Amino acid sequence: MSLHEITDQQFQAEVLEAKELVLVDFWAPWCGPCRMMAPTLEKVAGQFAGQLKVVKVNVDSNQEWASKFSVRGIPALFFFRAGQPVDNAVGVQSEASLVQRIEKLLATVA
Repeated sequence: MSLHEITDQQFQAEVLEAKELVLVDFWAPWCGPCRMMAPTLEKVAGQFAGQLKVVKVNVDSNQEWASKFSVRGIPALFFFRAGQPVDNAVGVQSEASLVQRIEKLLATVA
């Protein structure tokens, strides 16, 4: 599957050095809206396999990168390209909204 959990120590290699577009889900196990997003994230990870990498960062045990990107609310979805954040959204996103956002970002690849 294209979706997996990473730690602060893996963030550099998994996200910032990735060749493809990366969607980072900053979440926590106690967060109800985060759990609501999980099936949608799994679905888009499969739908865009090979074009998009989807990773999850548990903010309870991995606070470094959440702090660096000023994550204040969860779920927080950040899109990265070439090591830079290119888009983000906070809160539950519908599948249609997320797919539209991903397609737009993929279409703008130089």
